Amino acid sequence: MTSSPSILILGASGTTGRRVTRLLRGQGHTVRAASRHSDIRFDWTDSSTWEAALGASSRLYLMAPHEQPIPAEFVSLAVSRSVRRIVLLSSQAIEVMGDERLMAAERLVRGAGVEWTLVRPDWFNQNFDEGFFRPSILAGRIALPVGDTKQAFVDADDIAAVVATALTEDGHAGRSYELSGPRALGFAEAAAIIGRAAGRAVHFAGDPDTYRAEQKTLGLPDETIQGAIQAFSALKERGDAAPTDTVRAVTGRAPKPFETYAAEAAASGAWAP
Repeated sequence: MTSSPSILILGASGTTGRRVTRLLRGQGHTVRAASRHSDIRFDWTDSSTWEAALGASSRLYLMAPHEQPIPAEFVSLAVSRSVRRIVLLSSQAIEVMGDERLMAAERLVRGAGVEWTLVRPDWFNQNFDEGFFRPSILAGRIALPVGDTKQAFVDADDIAAVVATALTEDGHAGRSYELSGPRALGFAEAAAIIGRAAGRAVHFAGDPDTYRAEQKTLGLPDETIQGAIQAFSALKERGDAAPTDTVRAVTGRAPKPFETYAAEAAASGAWAP
């Protein structure tokens, strides 16, 4: 009887990482959960932590560090050790928005010489309760210069399920999976759904001027703000996102509706005063 392969989960305390870790452990897999603050320490800025974190892992869940490229040296080290399968968390529309960091990460993984799968979700539902939109919801207004363009928001639980499947089952090598929720909706509609679930008024402003003014209050430089506006303008020009059936095709289950996500997040107290 052979032992199950060891799976290294980077960012194991993050939105998707902790879900993938929990799911795989629940299925009985051997998981090495690594982050800057976990028992298995991994720090992108400290290469002395890399080798110990890898251990004898043969499979790797990989995501780019915040606002930094993935070091090619780490991927080379992982492959030279024992990693034979990499699942990369990327994102949809990176070509449209000119996200060179993630495009480079995809090229790096595709050229690593091992099995690879790219997971490219649309906007996370959890951006609204665990991520950068939560303060805006609590303040009663989300500002983003995308107008009424619709996005196919996808739940982190569904992303984790796809990642776990690609890590542990065969048939996913060389595939790029575009993930979405069951339908596309505009940010104004998403804000209204959250508002009803949370029992609070949440408005949406989709114009560049409001976005620029709010970002200035956060102290961001004009150059950074203008670059973001240009990227979101390109996303807006792309038009409405088209939902995919990839979550169901890969996992066998339907993706979570946004209304269900909002109700669950509200019940957990995510937007409580």
